[in-house]
Amino acid sequence: MAILQAARATELGLSNTQAKSWGLNRAIFYAAAKKGFKKTPPRSRQEISDKPVEKKKDHYFLGNEMAYATKKGKRTYFTIGGKMQTESDFEQQIVRRFGTNFNDAWDESLKIIQEYPKEVLLSQNRFFQEIYRPRRDELASKWSEMSELEQNA
Repeated sequence: MAILQAARATELGLSNTQAKSWGLNRAIFYAAAKKGFKKTPPRSRQEISDKPVEKKKDHYFLGNEMAYATKKGKRTYFTIGGKMQTESDFEQQIVRRFGTNFNDAWDESLKIIQEYPKEVLLSQNRFFQEIYRPRRDELASKWSEMSELEQNA
């Protein structure tokens, strides 16, 4: 998820630093969503419909997908649970697993992303349903094998 999300962010114009932060942030977000977030009392339909979309300076939208963001110096990083996801974190948590094979996975991600129109990339749901979900198992298997080969070399 992190690599495909970073490739998506790159294709939509984020800098390399921001794209890595976005990719790692979204991977953490979806992993947490899959496990289930802390339960909060549901809001009533009336409360939801009466409240306009919240816009704050710490929100960032990539298409219709929102993530929290913060500045460190001149750079923008995405945050989850109050923790920034930096390019260094991306390197440690993602790139390191692939080692010399990372560029192959990155190039494959860019190629996949470039096959889709901008409308799909701008939509959180369409990205997930049309790009990520159909390839999730195949890429996880393929990239896990690449990662294991690198670690055993």
